[in-house]
Amino acid sequence: MTRPVVFFQILAKNPERQSAFYREMFGWKIDEPNAFGLSMIEHGIGGPPEGVGGAIAPGAESRVLVYVQVLDPVETLAKAESLGGTRVMEPFDVPDGPTIAQLADPEGNVVGIVKQ
Repeated sequence: MTRPVVFFQILAKNPERQSAFYREMFGWKIDEPNAFGLSMIEHGIGGPPEGVGGAIAPGAESRVLVYVQVLDPVETLAKAESLGGTRVMEPFDVPDGPTIAQLADPEGNVVGIVKQ
C-alpha cells in the first residue's frame, strides 16, 4: 500500500524570520515555538484527497523540495522577492502537466510552486 507524505519541516537559522516569510508568502497559520522549539504549521485545504504525491529525480545536489499550490506563479514570484526571497526558476509549463516555478526563501531553501 502506498503511504502518503504527511509532514514536512523547514529548518532555519532564524526561525522567526522564516515563520514571518511563510505566513505572508502563503498565508500559512504558524504557531509560536513549542517546548521543542518547533513552530507547527496548520495543514491547508484544497489539496488532493488522496494525499501528496512525489518523485525522485536526478540532480546536481541532494535536497528535499516541496511544492505549494498557488493561483498565479508570476505574482507569487514577485511577492517572494518583495519578502526577501529570490526567483530560482521562472514559470514553466510541464508537458501534459501543470505550470511550475521555484523560489528561494530568505535563507536559501528552495520551494516549488505549482499553478492551481
